[in-house]
Amino acid sequence: MAKSRNNLLGVGGQRKKLSRADQQGHGPARNADRQVTADQKAELLRKMRERAQDTEPEAAEGSEQPQESPTNES
Repeated sequence: MAKSRNNLLGVGGQRKKLSRADQQGHGPARNADRQVTADQKAELLRKMRERAQDTEPEAAEGSEQPQESPTNES
């Protein structure tokens, strides 16, 4: 190889200049993103718990007695 591969300066594009707070992970955008993510997770957990509670009584009823299918009895 004729070229030296040790000097990779400038490879990979440029990065945005970060404030000191952003560099340390205390920037306002980072906090907002964390809050949004936490809210989404809390909402997902709430929905999953509701679904689990809704299916538990049906499963318990189904195991005790077979469910009757709707038929036209005259």
